[in-house]
Amino acid sequence: MKLKGYLLAAIAAATYGTNPAFAVPLYEQGMNPNSVLLFRYMMGLPVLAAMLIWRGHPIALQQREIMPLAVLGLLMGTSSLTLFEAYNYMNSGVASTLLFVYPVMVALLMTFFFHEHFRATTGICLALTGAGLIMLLRTPEGSEISVAGIALVMISSLTYAIYLVMTNVSKTVRGIPTLKLLFWQLVFGSSVFIFVIATGSPLTLPSQSSGWLNLAALALLPTIISLGCTTAAIHSIGSTPTALFG
Repeated sequence: MKLKGYLLAAIAAATYGTNPAFAVPLYEQGMNPNSVLLFRYMMGLPVLAAMLIWRGHPIALQQREIMPLAVLGLLMGTSSLTLFEAYNYMNSGVASTLLFVYPVMVALLMTFFFHEHFRATTGICLALTGAGLIMLLRTPEGSEISVAGIALVMISSLTYAIYLVMTNVSKTVRGIPTLKLLFWQLVFGSSVFIFVIATGSPLTLPSQSSGWLNLAALALLPTIISLGCTTAAIHSIGSTPTALFG
């Protein structure tokens, strides 16, 4: 059971790390981060709905499920938007590497707010994570790390960490089937991007047919597969091991 949880955590982190590979080409085609994310989330909804229907799971929410899923969706939407905005301020590889401070945040949140026992192995893993970040954090020669970019990535990391912790500690969330959980997270998460559009951000489209393939890849890999594996891993081994192993 634990081996399965660690494998799911690894798949979740690896697929989530593909974000810049598909997002940056879309920026080059004239799309803005908000539009990329709106299409990413919306294109994932029909797939999840079809899977729910095929498995015979109800899509409708119970009243007690609305609030926690709305919070999770808003957290994920905010985390996605701030990360994708950071790609405009700094190298996407550096931004995606910095994002992986979230395991430290998860461990600290679970320790200080939910009294999770801080094991020696957790401390060793955190030290290795920090060392790995330092080793990987390389900017292109002659470029500087943007302060605005760092701030955006830190917000992305924090909101993602809170998302992971809430998925772990909420009894209501833990009782919802994974596919249904993901479906409504994307619904509520999409409201973040719709709000940004309503306040003046233009809705942009890919200028080439390859852009739609990139959007489909974003909907599949760092969205459906990554979030699905993350949720399953958390239910199997907990939020701190999921974050650290990722």
